[in-house]
Amino acid sequence: MELKQILLNDFKEAMKNKEVIKKQTVTMVRAAILSHEKNHKVVLDDAGIVDIIVSECKKRREALKEFEKAGREDLIEQIEKEIEVLMKYLPEQLSEEEVEAEVVAVIEQMNPAGIKDMGKVMAVLMPKLKGKADGSLISQLVKKHLTV
Repeated sequence: MELKQILLNDFKEAMKNKEVIKKQTVTMVRAAILSHEKNHKVVLDDAGIVDIIVSECKKRREALKEFEKAGREDLIEQIEKEIEVLMKYLPEQLSEEEVEAEVVAVIEQMNPAGIKDMGKVMAVLMPKLKGKADGSLISQLVKKHLTV
């Protein structure tokens, strides 16, 4: 089943079951998809929708950090639930060890000159790991292995 249809079905189910956070989260994702499609005059496929969902997750993780600094427990809980809902639509996430193995393999294959080649390494890794791992984790691991 197409991801757009899955989102629509989950939206309807959330409404029936009165799952407020799930309904709000799915609504926001569907709105982001529609906005992107209208602005760029395209129809997104599943890969494009995954990009939107990854972006929405990233926004929420950044907001989560701010709420934690401010000590807003009520908002922290809500954002965590929203991230949990969004993660269900993404491909299975790789563990840190699996991501590190990918990073090491690419670095060995490319043999970069050091941290100045981080952009080149990231350019190879990001398409491979898109939607499967958080970009900041990938970046941290690349930095770690290029500075050693």
